[in-house]
Amino acid sequence: MKTEQIALSPLAPGASLSLTVHRFGEAGARPRVYVQASLHADEIPGMIAAHHLRERLAALEAEGRIRGEIILVPSANPIGLAQRVLGDHIGRFNLADGLNFNRGYPYLVPKAAERIEGKLSADPEANVRLIREALRAELDAWGTSNPAEAMKKALLTLAIEADIVLDLHCDAEAVEHLYTHTRSADEFAPLSALIRAQAYLLADESGDDPFDEACSRPWAELADRFKDHPIPFGCHSTTLEFRGERDVSHELARCDAAALVAYMTLRGAIAGEAPQVPVPLCQPTPLAASEPVPSPATGIVVFQAQVGDRVKAGDVIADIVDPHGGTVTQATSPCDGLVFARIAQRFVTEGTRLAKVAGTTAKRTGKLLSA
Repeated sequence: MKTEQIALSPLAPGASLSLTVHRFGEAGARPRVYVQASLHADEIPGMIAAHHLRERLAALEAEGRIRGEIILVPSANPIGLAQRVLGDHIGRFNLADGLNFNRGYPYLVPKAAERIEGKLSADPEANVRLIREALRAELDAWGTSNPAEAMKKALLTLAIEADIVLDLHCDAEAVEHLYTHTRSADEFAPLSALIRAQAYLLADESGDDPFDEACSRPWAELADRFKDHPIPFGCHSTTLEFRGERDVSHELARCDAAALVAYMTLRGAIAGEAPQVPVPLCQPTPLAASEPVPSPATGIVVFQAQVGDRVKAGDVIADIVDPHGGTVTQATSPCDGLVFARIAQRFVTEGTRLAKVAGTTAKRTGKLLSA
């Protein structure tokens, strides 16, 4: 294991930050797998999984079993990690401007397309190399204007040329689930089964340019733009949601790390006997079929549906209790599906998203992610 520190833009004079990066295997070897944890810095399950993954990878490297190159960033957001407001950790949004740390990554396709115009060939591997060089050149040219953007650029620079990108997150209260590009559904089907995901959500574009799509979307869009040339999908990227914020234990993290190692073994980044993939707990569904459950009133939240419950349209998800008048208003499911996530707050205002239900019929358009 080789460890390096990547200096980031200081928040203020004397307030310097850096990214810790662990590298396993031989630099430049393929497949290259990039793993980062806790881009939302208050989502700790991915960070503890990365801790156990680091231990597993170090042992495997000592055995000579790292075939590809594996890059691990165990805590991807030092800015958010340091943010506290009256004792509460605020790791999802940048306090400097209110922006989500997992939104606003650069859309590299238009300029990358200009760079490769007239240079593609009939050789798929050569085309992949050409596109990676173009994406990297465009990313290098991105002029950042604040520390958060500089951090995003550093993270994307580590990931942009990887074959596989695994971005480790969690929700407030949730079952295991994952998000990926529609064309990566087959690629991550074994991983979905290995992590025992109960929802597997697909989209070509979810909105607001999250990290995983900055890595994967260019490959689909450039392949569509240059249909006369063979362009394989050069970077499969996924956001893995390891349950809820409080699901932090060595036992769960060891299971998560074991699933990641098994997947990387299947994909040839780690040498060894191919692990048996269990029967999946779910099939992929469109992210556009995932529907939020808004609160119909202001009051105390008393959930009637648990994460992992299957519900029908109209089933009660939660009671909203007015503490003064005693009125109870019911929030109901907008569709048939699985309750895969819900909020941790127990007092809300009208319109607050209470939960998310993974349906099967795509209805939503536009921005598909929550704030």
